[in-house]
Amino acid sequence: MSTTRTEVTGVRSEATFLAAGAETLRNGYVLTGRNMRHVARIPGRITTGLVQPVMFVVLFAFVFGGSLGGEDYRRFLMAGIFAQSMVFNASFTTVGLANDLQKGIVERFRSLPMSPLAVILGRTTSDMVVGVATLVVTALCGLLVGWRIEGSPADAALAFGVLVLFGFAMSWVGATVGVFARTVEVAQSAGLIWLFPLSLISTAFVSAENMPTPLREFAAWNPVSAVATSVRDLLGNPVPANLPQPDTWSLQHPTLYAVLSSLAVLAVFMPLVLARYRRLTRG
Repeated sequence: MSTTRTEVTGVRSEATFLAAGAETLRNGYVLTGRNMRHVARIPGRITTGLVQPVMFVVLFAFVFGGSLGGEDYRRFLMAGIFAQSMVFNASFTTVGLANDLQKGIVERFRSLPMSPLAVILGRTTSDMVVGVATLVVTALCGLLVGWRIEGSPADAALAFGVLVLFGFAMSWVGATVGVFARTVEVAQSAGLIWLFPLSLISTAFVSAENMPTPLREFAAWNPVSAVATSVRDLLGNPVPANLPQPDTWSLQHPTLYAVLSSLAVLAVFMPLVLARYRRLTRG
């Protein structure tokens, strides 16, 4: 009899868990729609997200590209721009969440019967949609400067899948900064503190061989380097001879390392942002 009751209790617990998960996904979907409508009402938000990577393509391709390898460098460059775009997209999550906290919108969400995860998930998912749009515009701009996809369609799909996963992971880092900053002004400043070093101290745009040893090691194991290298390999974009890459495990197996790094970031920052969010909305 006790065994039967235990089994029934286990089945009920599992059913309750699945129902709660499904409800969280539904609420997250609703909030994603809410955030996307908000983006549509503020054209400057989407314009900034789309213009910024185009500006970097033009800047690196034609201002620095001539001295770094010309056409070969432009093909090398695009994977780095893609990776950087996914990192910088996290700043919108930071500012958006801080803005909701500052204006008291999160307090309204707290009064509704929804999981805290749904609120953060709605924000990160909507920003991921904007990130995908950014990738499309950046790719079109790359085509104009001479970049091409040399790999197979399956490899290209995998490359953009790695980028989207990485961008989603970075948005949770941005969400963490947002809930700790709380005000938009602090969030904007705090976002720049980690965005630029993470994206620039890497092999996204240059070789790490001429960097000082500490920076070279950081660049070699920086997930941005792995993502950029993975995308280059999968898209068939060659590395110019004047830009040798570090011979480390992370860059010898860039796709695996990029995926593992993204999952590790999610495993660390999802609980962190949820714990902070619950603390802010508790009383």
